Amino acid sequence: MTRYDRYSLSTDQQQQKQTLNPQSAAAADRRLDTVAVASRTKMTDEELLLLERANAERDEIFLRYDQGRKCDSIDAWEDPMFEVYTQADRYGFLHPVAPAQSKEAELLQHRIEMERVKKWVKMHKNWDAAATKENLRRRVMKGIPDRMRSAIWRKLLDLDRQIRENGGMYDRMLDCARRHSPDIRQIDFDVNRQFRNHVFYRERYSVKQQSLFRVLAAYSMYNTEVGYCQGMSTVAAVLLMYFDEEDTFWALDVLMTNQRYAMHGLYIVGFPKLMRFLAHHDRILTKCLPKVKKHLDKHEVHSVLYSLKWFFVIFIERIPFSLCLRVWDIYMMYGERVLTAMAYTILKVHKTKLLRMKDMDQVTDFLQTSLHKQFGYDDDYVIKALQSSMDELKKLKLLNLPPPSANELPTMPRGQTVEPSTKARIGHRNEQFSEREIALKETVLYRSESKNEEEEEQYNNGVQGAGDRAATAEDEDDERTEKDYDDITEDTVSQLHTGVSTSSLRTIQSFTTFDTGTSLATSLNSLVIIDSIDDYCDNDRIIEESTRL
Repeated sequence: MTRYDRYSLSTDQQQQKQTLNPQSAAAADRRLDTVAVASRTKMTDEELLLLERANAERDEIFLRYDQGRKCDSIDAWEDPMFEVYTQADRYGFLHPVAPAQSKEAELLQHRIEMERVKKWVKMHKNWDAAATKENLRRRVMKGIPDRMRSAIWRKLLDLDRQIRENGGMYDRMLDCARRHSPDIRQIDFDVNRQFRNHVFYRERYSVKQQSLFRVLAAYSMYNTEVGYCQGMSTVAAVLLMYFDEEDTFWALDVLMTNQRYAMHGLYIVGFPKLMRFLAHHDRILTKCLPKVKKHLDKHEVHSVLYSLKWFFVIFIERIPFSLCLRVWDIYMMYGERVLTAMAYTILKVHKTKLLRMKDMDQVTDFLQTSLHKQFGYDDDYVIKALQSSMDELKKLKLLNLPPPSANELPTMPRGQTVEPSTKARIGHRNEQFSEREIALKETVLYRSESKNEEEEEQYNNGVQGAGDRAATAEDEDDERTEKDYDDITEDTVSQLHTGVSTSSLRTIQSFTTFDTGTSLATSLNSLVIIDSIDDYCDNDRIIEESTRL
């Protein structure tokens, strides 16, 4: 069946499209698709108008990414201020000051890595040899040299076979996304939030932003059971640091659908695998760290409050990036059990410090923010502790998750596009809130107001230190608000999925927060939190978004 047949376009319509010039062909495709949809479904004039508008918006977004840095609609706020290159670490992340490391330590690290590179090059050339299979697991635990990560991850994920067996599929899915994907607007928002402090992604419509957008757009049509969910952008962005565009698409698909990783279950409506992770994590704490579990429960620090990014995006932005890559190496090798073991390891190595903390905010700030900046132990020590944790949990039969439910892997063939419903195309969202969501909103407002009153009282009484006095009240409120709402995202499982859902699941702010003083604009009517910088959320745009939602 051809694409034209699939979407009910007549032969006359096909011939009419072929006579148009390339620039008007896309607009004609959109109009003809709209007419075809309207003819098959009884749509009101209002729905037809909204569908036209959604299609025009999707075309406009694709056009901006096609133009890249030549796009003439890049606002000043979308490009961060230039920072000196000496502030960039070896992975491309920019820091306020140059990473502190002595010349001697840097030279020693370089020498050790070069010795390992030689061994890894030899293993890569003889990948199927018995010696490689014998040494692979041990050397993965020691860490894959960064310059070899692309090649080794490619082998561990078996990307060559994927690409060979699916020739041309990526281009077809990207073309299909241009015509029909209902997730383009959300993908566009998230691409510009992703790794704003990294040299690859900091410039609006940079080469890597273009690639990330296309990968996510194509995958939203390739795996229609998931479509697009916030969190996928983070995983794809890391993969794009080591792969090209098409390789990243297939690497994402392997992580989503291969039973070793099965991240599909993390992102589908209901998040069944995430629920399994959280429940299993609680069982591990009850068995192995009962004092820590009791302490966290006492202060109402439930696992969902601090561990979403541990499981949802494989520890990105929760531990230092160098350590995170080591965990990704082992995850590529062993699969999902690494995540439960690493979550246990983090709490185990910081057990004493956690037991000294006296309230929820102190614990969550430590686990969500402090460990990312300074973990407290070097990477080799943590990986040895992780290996020990895996051995310990294996003996206790707690290393592996309980069996998955039937819907955690795709139930439909991928690459066979299901045409989105009219509501999905237009962008309608569910208007109903669950009791949990209503309670959450009230809790959020109460905590935010209480903190604000407490800080204002401390300020008036002169309790703040000299450093605090230097900051303006507005800056303090912005910082408090951003942290509070970041906590909310970690506190809410049922509000992470984007797109249309028949359940009461809602969308709540993305996982990425900016390092440049990001403020968060919250819609209490829709419980959708979006990042904003300067004029990002001007009045007209807020009104437009509220009418569309």
